[in-house]
Amino acid sequence: MKNMYGKQKHGLKRLALLLLIGGLSATLFTGCGDKQAPAKDAKPSESQPGNTEEKGAEKLLTLSAEGAQRAGIKVQKLELQEKAEQVVVTATIQANQDRLAHVAPRVPGRIVKVFANLGDRVKAGQPLLLLDSIELGEARSAWQQAVSEAALARAGFERAQRLQADNIIPEKDYLRARAEYEKAQAALRAASGKLTMLGVAADKAGGSVFPLTAPFAGTVIEKHAILGELRETDESAFTIADLSTLWIEADLFEKDLAKVTPGAQASVTVSAYPGEVFKGKLTYVSSVMDKESRTVKARVEVPNSDGRLKPEMFATAAIQTGSNTKALLLPEDAVLLVQGLPTVFVAEKDGFEPRPVEVGERAQGRVAIKSGVVAGEAVVVSGAYALKARLLKSQIGDAD
Repeated sequence: MKNMYGKQKHGLKRLALLLLIGGLSATLFTGCGDKQAPAKDAKPSESQPGNTEEKGAEKLLTLSAEGAQRAGIKVQKLELQEKAEQVVVTATIQANQDRLAHVAPRVPGRIVKVFANLGDRVKAGQPLLLLDSIELGEARSAWQQAVSEAALARAGFERAQRLQADNIIPEKDYLRARAEYEKAQAALRAASGKLTMLGVAADKAGGSVFPLTAPFAGTVIEKHAILGELRETDESAFTIADLSTLWIEADLFEKDLAKVTPGAQASVTVSAYPGEVFKGKLTYVSSVMDKESRTVKARVEVPNSDGRLKPEMFATAAIQTGSNTKALLLPEDAVLLVQGLPTVFVAEKDGFEPRPVEVGERAQGRVAIKSGVVAGEAVVVSGAYALKARLLKSQIGDAD
């Protein structure tokens, strides 16, 4: 009985397992059939990836005529333009080293009065401060004594001349008087020369106070003068720079050396004055190459009569090579960064298409386009920022 009961139980389990497998198989076949045979009346979704026309339309930014006018959008047809070939380098503005002076006294002294301050424009010979010097006082005293002794010796010599002419004194007394006079004159010249070496005119000698003056007209760019401070001869009290011309110090790569020569015209731009170009000239190319950077020092000299350019500014210098080429040129404002890529907006029939481009040299507010657009296409040259803002807004809306 127990054996018969066990066989019946095993048969029931086997039957249940077969029914379960059959149900699962039916379900799987039903699912596969639904996936492979869609309903005949189903229509493709408008957002399907295969719909290229819709996908292309989504890239275009549309604006009404009034909206485009309000945004200041202007379109220009691209054409190949003549462009002077140039070598573009980054540079630093420096003061003209030929017109730079560290002003220090020729004799130690204590500062008793200060006239000039940082940023002051001074004239040649203008007093910057007053110094009181013991050494100068001694030199002036020696000069005054030499003046007195020379006057006395001259009077004795003139008297001896008259007496010798009348045969009143012997010739040896006359010669002695003349020697004393010549000796006194030599001492006076030595005393005057010492004052001149100390930077003080002999005819204005008097006392121990003297001025420290500007060697030429310029601007005070450094000041190390404190009232009551002792200033030595090797310590600069002021630095004066003539900033009417400045040096643009740049590094030329080895591959560009054959392209430029001293005397070439150059255009300098700085971020402080976007869109402005300062004209200059290449005045120096070093004869020595830096073995580490493989560059050569070069210098562009730029007039700065209005004083807007400042030493230590960063600048970009475009040095002309003397030859011309043709290129697609756009204003720098027409090329914007969109998602990290330089992008222009191309005018199409139904709107504006943002298109990534490869840019080349930038100079005088224009940029050369290497690829991404071709001659004959119409590109937005003004109002591109408004289109970029509209593009970003639409992208944010899609993300939401």
